[in-house]
Amino acid sequence: QVQLVESGGGLVQAGGSLRLSCAASGRTFSSYAMYWFRQAPGKEREFVGNINWSGGSRYYADSVKGRFTISRDNAKNTVYLQMNSLKPEDTAVYSCAAARGYPAGTYDYWGPGTQVTVSS
Repeated sequence: QVQLVESGGGLVQAGGSLRLSCAASGRTFSSYAMYWFRQAPGKEREFVGNINWSGGSRYYADSVKGRFTISRDNAKNTVYLQMNSLKPEDTAVYSCAAARGYPAGTYDYWGPGTQVTVSS
């Protein structure tokens, strides 16, 4: 069993930066590829990016490519989402998910999410 908890969300002005963290419980964190998603009010959940088990492979949605960076520290059971040059349209609840597969067919665990609000 893996539990995921996101942190680091908040209110930031456009052009600013935030770093989100997703901390995982359990000893098998390195067995999971990690994914970030976001959901804005009234919109469907959107894929943001992912990182494989070792951190050697990453993939980003076009909407965040060049601005967001995903990294992981398996020793700390944590995956990060560094968000730079934030835009008002980045406002959403950001959630992390864990999956055995990369890419994932299904997601095994989800965090509750953290709110990111970008003001113009």
